Amino acid sequence: MAAIVTPIALLALALAVRLVNLDQFPILVFDETYYVKDAYTLYLHGYETRWGDEPNPAFEAGDDSAMSDEPSFVVHPPLGKWILGIGMALFGFESPWAWRLPAVLVGAALVLVTYFIAKGITRSTFWGGVAGYLLAIDSQAIVMSRTVLLDTVLALFVALGIGALFLDRRHAPARVVRWMQEHGRWRPAFLLRPWLIVAGVAFGAAAATKWSGLYFLAAFGLWSVLMDVLDQWKATKRGISWLGFLTQGPASFLLVVVPAAATYVVSYAGWFLRGGYYRNWAEEDAANRISWLPDWLPLDVHSFVHYQISTYEFHVELTKDHAFQSPAIEWLLMLRPTGFASESHDDGAVVQYVSAMPNPFIWWAGTVAIFVGLFMFGRTMNTALGATLLAIAAGYVPWLLYPDRTIFSFYTIVYTPFLIILIVILLRWLVCGLPGSPASPDRRLAGSIFVGGYLLLVTIAYAFWSPVTYGYPIDQQWMRLRYWLPGWR
Repeated sequence: MAAIVTPIALLALALAVRLVNLDQFPILVFDETYYVKDAYTLYLHGYETRWGDEPNPAFEAGDDSAMSDEPSFVVHPPLGKWILGIGMALFGFESPWAWRLPAVLVGAALVLVTYFIAKGITRSTFWGGVAGYLLAIDSQAIVMSRTVLLDTVLALFVALGIGALFLDRRHAPARVVRWMQEHGRWRPAFLLRPWLIVAGVAFGAAAATKWSGLYFLAAFGLWSVLMDVLDQWKATKRGISWLGFLTQGPASFLLVVVPAAATYVVSYAGWFLRGGYYRNWAEEDAANRISWLPDWLPLDVHSFVHYQISTYEFHVELTKDHAFQSPAIEWLLMLRPTGFASESHDDGAVVQYVSAMPNPFIWWAGTVAIFVGLFMFGRTMNTALGATLLAIAAGYVPWLLYPDRTIFSFYTIVYTPFLIILIVILLRWLVCGLPGSPASPDRRLAGSIFVGGYLLLVTIAYAFWSPVTYGYPIDQQWMRLRYWLPGWR
């Protein structure tokens, strides 16, 4: 019964805390100015188009006359915008509910996926429920689910891809043993692995939302092959051989990377079929060719690759200052959460402020858990713990390479589910003991009290920072109590 009730309850909770006062700010906030209008034009034209000067006030009032049919240069792939635009395609663009409802549903789905991954790792409905609960009430996760940005869509596809790889791993050791018994070979290459294909599609969809999904494709593609090689070593005890990588590596590439690439290209169907920026670049001038591509490829391919190169150049050169930019080195301590919207009333005595600030007691616990988790992984070599740490690293470490780029702390939403899963893994070990070393009754009691107290603290923090999560009007003096660090305001 608990296995049925828990995900239903989590879904209801996630929806409830995300839908409340969804139109609290009936205007385009932060980067909604790009993604809402881009998503709207995708459904009308099949590609993103330009808008006239200062189009937001008219758009917010239900007037789209500032929209043109001239293609616009956009720097993120279209899949996330196709998903976020479903509400406007069904209900029109006049209401903030139509803009933001798909984001709410994506955020709620992410809570469910986190629950199922945590349940699979811990083999416990209760601990899976704890992970789902923490993500359901995390302030940043809520704000990101109530705002039309790409990052929650990215997080969902990343979680689905990693979850699919975990499902592939369920019977992996037995698969190697069966192969050896039947064929006598100890370096097999397995092709009948549908969950690898699912993972490839999910990671491709992540990259087709934001390019940072590629970090997870690379990290977990290599992780999957490494796990296969380790399975062969455990089954044979003959030592780890590079031949294992040479046999399973190409097979896994075919099963993961090829579907990912196909998914990415298909996401541009509107661009290929209807038009878009640089759509006819190669046809406009005979000199417009990608020099390293074969001449026999269609001109469409040259135009498409040129668009991707131009997008890459934009990203690496993006250094424009922003009031809420935050280099990755600041993320672990949550020094500069991103402010999304603010208003003041009564000469500043009453303020409304929305910030993508995580629940501090989830986030700081997660930062501690990273270092504890690294120590415990070195001690136990637990593969689930290692994969969870890898997910966090794939979402965090690459951004350390770009200290001068304009980046924001809310990018962390892509690995927040795995930060929470890491917390849950460590809490479970605290209560139940390490695998193969069960805890004493006294330790289980003390650990259970600690976990209960921690969940209560997180819940109180959710309520305390709710004005910042939902943008409720509050006296300035009371709002200041929520600015614990200088960068929080």
